[in-house]
Amino acid sequence: MAGSPVARIEIDGRNATREQLAVVALGLYGHFTAMQVRDRRVRGLDLHLVRLDGANREMFGAGLDAGALRAQVRHALGEDTRDASVRIYGYETPAGTSVMVTVRPPAVMQATPWRLQTVPYQRSLAHIKHVGDFGQGYFRRLALRNGFDEALLTGTGGIISEGSITNLAACDGNGVTWPSAPALHGITMQLLERTLRVPARQAPVRTADLGACTAVFVTNSHGIAPVGQVDDLVLPVDTALLGRLTAAYESVAWDRI
Repeated sequence: MAGSPVARIEIDGRNATREQLAVVALGLYGHFTAMQVRDRRVRGLDLHLVRLDGANREMFGAGLDAGALRAQVRHALGEDTRDASVRIYGYETPAGTSVMVTVRPPAVMQATPWRLQTVPYQRSLAHIKHVGDFGQGYFRRLALRNGFDEALLTGTGGIISEGSITNLAACDGNGVTWPSAPALHGITMQLLERTLRVPARQAPVRTADLGACTAVFVTNSHGIAPVGQVDDLVLPVDTALLGRLTAAYESVAWDRI
């Protein structure tokens, strides 16, 4: 969705004004969640609402009403939009938390194997999906400029945390390992944890471990994709595992907004 036009922006249930957008642009302090909407429904809507409420309590000391959030998304979609990419932002104003909803055209996951470039960076307060992270944006753009699809964020000793816009999981033929380094607990990741019928755990994953993996995959709000390369290392693509992952994800019901 990078570079796709914004079809609609509303703040607190009304069309955003230039003054309101200036506050958002200059403030660069807030949190958000990103979702794919199909037929005015969302997978894991409860998880998105919990994410927003928790981040708002941690950042601004107040929760967000789930019913109000859903009403604001419905309003931003309007009567004519059934499918969309939607983001919900929380940010602080002198009057309290304001909620901004953006509506863009729908997006799908890149299906071909992803190529990742490792970079020496880990997000601060990684458990929050927050805005204004310069390093995250810088290294993602660097990876894209170098011909990769995504940046893989790593720490000391090649410890892997997450991608710049993805979660990553490594497979050894017996189960799935999610990196235990600080990372965002992504919504698609959480949905797979609910539905995937294979052993899963959180443990340290290092770049040096990837060569022994039977498969590596990434997830984000667009879905799931295999990883075919990390730096110069070519990785196997396990189509059977990808099929099980996709089936588990697609078994999740779509929640009406």
